[in-house]
Amino acid sequence: MSAFIIDAFEFCKSDGFREGSTPLVEMARLAEESSEKGGDIRWTMQGGQTRHGYPSLTLEVAGHVKLECQRCLQPMDYEIDSSTMLVLGKDDEEADAIEIVLDDDSIDVIVGSRTCDIRQLLEDEALLALPQSPKHDVCPETKLLDSLKNQKPSPFAGLKNIKTE
Repeated sequence: MSAFIIDAFEFCKSDGFREGSTPLVEMARLAEESSEKGGDIRWTMQGGQTRHGYPSLTLEVAGHVKLECQRCLQPMDYEIDSSTMLVLGKDDEEADAIEIVLDDDSIDVIVGSRTCDIRQLLEDEALLALPQSPKHDVCPETKLLDSLKNQKPSPFAGLKNIKTE
């Protein structure tokens, strides 16, 4: 069995703790979002219980990725630094009931597993930490963008000359 496969309920019950570093290339979905595949994602996972007694996992992920700026299409540095608590239910019904009891949008309730692959949870957390539309605060190179703006007039520019009688 892989070192990344855990019994999530037992891990929480025993206040388990794991930490490590995973190369970005081993996180296929995250690597697909990155313009460079080098680097590592550092992570920790702490098992425990909520104040209501539900099993919980606290995940923290951090690392550096290169994303493509959606404004200038150039690579940009982005630091992932995210932490979340996942509360575990035995099945969908229990997970739904826990969500109602907790009534806290900052806590995610998932269906736990006795054969949980923590790599998926960690990669999910890293992906959720990425911006939906990454952009530089100030784009470093705007010549291409400026030339596209100035190349030809807007096809709608002529509409301002049309007058209704």
